[in-house]
Amino acid sequence: MRAKPPKFEQLVQENKQELMSDEKQISQIELRLDKKQAAAMNEKQDA
Repeated sequence: MRAKPPKFEQLVQENKQELMSDEKQISQIELRLDKKQAAAMNEKQDA
């Protein structure tokens, strides 16, 4: 017996959850990038 394909609503919910997770990861990456850029600017000013 073949498995039923997921319902549209379930797919939408899964996509929303994935997008939220991706958004969190992007925010974390942006924060790390900002910190690195700030550190690089501080190093330039100290030089």
